[in-house]
Amino acid sequence: QVQLVESGGDLVQPGGSLRLSCAASGSSFPIYHMAWYRQAPGKQRDLVARITSGGSTNYADSVKGRFTISRDNAKNTVYLQMNSLKPEDTAVYYCNAARVNSYWGQGTQVTVSS
Repeated sequence: QVQLVESGGDLVQPGGSLRLSCAASGSSFPIYHMAWYRQAPGKQRDLVARITSGGSTNYADSVKGRFTISRDNAKNTVYLQMNSLKPEDTAVYYCNAARVNSYWGQGTQVTVSS
């Protein structure tokens, strides 16, 4: 069982930056593949970025070059650094941990607006 708690969501102006954090419970964090998803109102939940247990990363085309996913296994935490934010990045951002099972956090709201 893994419990995930996201933080760092906020209201930010276009062009601004935010860093989201996802803290995981348990000692098995390093073996999990971690990801960030987002869901805008009326839309499906989409993958934003993923980092494997080995540190390989992949990104949605819409965020490549602007967002960076990273993990600190000593702190059981995964991060999403978001730069050059756009209004279309507005969504609830969810953290996901996956191996055999899949676990979700409760989400954190990111709003990009002037």
